This record gives sequence, C-alpha cells and structure tokens, in this order.
Amino acid sequence: MPQLILLNKPYGVICQFTPSPPHQCLADYVPIKDVYAAGRLDTDSEGLLLLTGNGALIHRITDPKHKLPKIYWVQVEGIPDEAALNALRAGGLDLGDFKTQAAGARIIEQPAIVWPRNPPIRERANIPTTWLEITISEGKNRQVRRMTAKVGYPTLRLIRYAVGGYTLDDIPLGQFKKLNVAAPGVAKPEPIQPARPKQRGRRGPNKVR
Repeated sequence: MPQLILLNKPYGVICQFTPSPPHQCLADYVPIKDVYAAGRLDTDSEGLLLLTGNGALIHRITDPKHKLPKIYWVQVEGIPDEAALNALRAGGLDLGDFKTQAAGARIIEQPAIVWPRNPPIRERANIPTTWLEITISEGKNRQVRRMTAKVGYPTLRLIRYAVGGYTLDDIPLGQFKKLNVAAPGVAKPEPIQPARPKQRGRRGPNKVR
C-alpha cells in the first residue's frame, strides 16, 4: 500500500526538500527519502501538507478535476460582514487571472488547537481580528489570501486544517504521522465532520498573535 505522510508544517518552512537558507525546508521535518509534497503550502502559511512517493496518489490529490475540499482557518483583519461572507461563498470573485468558484465561508472562534505563531502576526492598534473557516476545492496561487483581500479583509494568518478526509487533528506543530492507504486513497473522501475541540474567543488573553 502507498504511504501517505501528514505533516503539520510550521510557518517559514519552504515547501521543498532542497535547503534554501534562511528558510528551513521539508527535510528538516520529514527524514524520509523519495517522498514529495502533494500540492504546495506557501512558506508563510501553516498546517496540513500531504506527502507521498506514489505518483498516482499525488495526481489524485492535486488534480483539480477531483475537487478535493480543502479547509483553511484564516485570521483576518477586521470583522467581516455578511456581504463579505456571501461574496466569498457565491464565487465569481475576479482575482485578475481567474474567477473563484463557490466556497464555504463562516466566522468561527479561534480553534483551541491553534498554536502560537513564531514570529507573531502584526496587528494594528484598535483593529480587531476574526477567524474564518474557508473551504475551497481549487488551489490557485495564494488564493485564500487574495479572496479575503478582495472582499476587504486582509489575511494575517493562514492555517490549512484539512485536505479531503485528512485533518490536522492529533498532529503537533512540526510533527507528522504516516498512513498506509489504498491507492488512490483519497479518490472519494468522506465528508469532513471533525470533532471540534472546545474553542476560545477571538479576542482576549489567549488570542494568538
């Protein structure tokens, strides 16, 4: 059976195995030969990255025609109103090189499993921040950041929580777990209905910066 690796990628880690100072690379976290990232996660983004050495599995995960849902936890500047959320949901946002498809978008409390970021985000005085959960099946360059900016709420922090039926649950920051899957193991993912941990408010003493 092909092996699938689920890595919780920290901020600042470049999505390649070749060293690229001053950034850390995947080899610093996954000491396994002949595996490759199935898709990318920007250096300034965090969270779930899938890796495997099976080409068919990589294709199944990354090919847009399979429309694997990807869930992101996104900390934005300001408090999005319903018009902004509806614009994200409806699709058709013109981002210049493409228009978005319909997406899931809702305000959430800061998830309890979210870790402090190093370095912390930069916040402007007296401007609140909000956590959103955004679900897309596309994977364009910096798409989620561009979507939130388009509706007027810049992204301050972005964490990928899930790809298909795979999630960050029980994977500490900088750690990974290995799964043996039947190729192609994510062809028809189960709907994502993770058990939600108790959540903290988006403002207050344990707000992530």
